[in-house]
Amino acid sequence: MSVAVVTDSTAYLPEGFAERRSVRVIPLHVLVDGTERLDGVDFGPVELAGALGDRRTVTTSRANPAELAAEYRKALDGGAEAVVAVHLSGELSGTWNAAWMAAEEVGPDRVRIVDSRSTAMGLGFAVLAAADAAAAGAPPAEVERAATRVAARTRAFFSVETLEHLRRGGRIGTTAALVGTALSVKPLLHVEDGRIVPLEKVRTTSRAIARLVDLAANAAGRGPVELAVHHLAAPERAAELAAKLESRLPNSPGCLISEVGAVIGAHTGTGVLGVVVVPGGMNPPA
Repeated sequence: MSVAVVTDSTAYLPEGFAERRSVRVIPLHVLVDGTERLDGVDFGPVELAGALGDRRTVTTSRANPAELAAEYRKALDGGAEAVVAVHLSGELSGTWNAAWMAAEEVGPDRVRIVDSRSTAMGLGFAVLAAADAAAAGAPPAEVERAATRVAARTRAFFSVETLEHLRRGGRIGTTAALVGTALSVKPLLHVEDGRIVPLEKVRTTSRAIARLVDLAANAAGRGPVELAVHHLAAPERAAELAAKLESRLPNSPGCLISEVGAVIGAHTGTGVLGVVVVPGGMNPPA
């Protein structure tokens, strides 16, 4: 059975990955001073960094059920017999709920929806696992299971310059935001049960990088591991972080580097650094 794998633009797969793995990517919506843009289509990391630097108002919104249903139907009309759609955490966005409604409309027997409980490559690695299973000819249930197994193992850690963007977007509590800004620290956070949760705070960027490496290494253990680094307008620091991770974790096939786009970057601000870890690699034991 041919299975199409669909995701949304917050997976932030490295350039070319979606095309090579036949993954369909649905762009989410960005509003810049009230004007609508599409994440990764006509508004990417460069445009976002410029808008934030100019203190323009950038907000985000989910794809609506009709848009999602149209993409699922397009995949089915293109020859797929089923769709497995893997989306960002339902705790962070209404996209998963919209996807569920779209699946009900198109046909739940033909469209399976997976909540990755994460975003960026926390979502992306689950998507790639699904795509690999689909390419190997796995049936829909196995493709879905491949995504959920990798998603369940994935850990994501990140540091931001300020918690203010997360506070404004409602992704983190006001008290936590005030603590971070009042002490002039580099907040470290992680994704836990699909939510963004404060983890600890450090004083400098170099210390933040060191702690991200430590956290990733502790999460990875001693076996195979997949790694990804994210950033927004901080390519040198991202490269430094990736090099340190590869040195510390030689069982990785290499660290992917990807710049986040508007939907995630609007909530983190420029200077964000993130690490996504999949202990056991892409083919963990059952």
